[in-house]
Amino acid sequence: MVSTDRILAFSAVSLLVIAIPGPSVLFVIGRALAHGRRTALATVLGNVLGSYVLVVVVALGVGSLVERSAAVFTAVKLAGAAYLMVLGVQAFRHRKEMRLGEPAAAERPARGDTRTVLDGILVGVTNPKGIVFFAAVLPQFVDHAAGRLPGQMLLLGLVPISIGLVTDTLWGLTASAARSWFARSERRLSLIGGAGGFAMIGLGVTVAATGQAD
Repeated sequence: MVSTDRILAFSAVSLLVIAIPGPSVLFVIGRALAHGRRTALATVLGNVLGSYVLVVVVALGVGSLVERSAAVFTAVKLAGAAYLMVLGVQAFRHRKEMRLGEPAAAERPARGDTRTVLDGILVGVTNPKGIVFFAAVLPQFVDHAAGRLPGQMLLLGLVPISIGLVTDTLWGLTASAARSWFARSERRLSLIGGAGGFAMIGLGVTVAATGQAD
């Protein structure tokens, strides 16, 4: 079992790391600006699920390979960066079709929510910041003497996931509120949607340029 001291120490470290906006936060903001609150919240859910997938991978021992191998790290990073840029281009291309409160054409809301969550999962799994944090930092807070290391990591991993769920939701709600103000004008809504698309494209470029040492 993980001691309270270790949980509190890991919580403090997690809060410091999460307080610095990374790819997941910027992705949520970009989606909120481009598509609104519902998409932002679905993206947050996908992000935290994807991040916990990283926790599971680390707990099973695969995360250390990603952290040590430059080739594996680069492959995962570039896959995530490319996907971000694709989503950004799509958001920019369809910026003039946005109407606040109306579902996308030819797409049922449930299907749209599912795809949005899957998008968030993919971004969460390929987030370089998350990969390095969970592979390099998380294992340092387990108690080797207590045994059951995978279980300890799975439990500790819930800490940053919970913090990220709260903070990312706040970011998404704030960004979507700003979008609602822009929605009073179709031209302004189109501009903010385009800005969200450009933000995701820029984020993809930034992620691609992120070094393993970061």
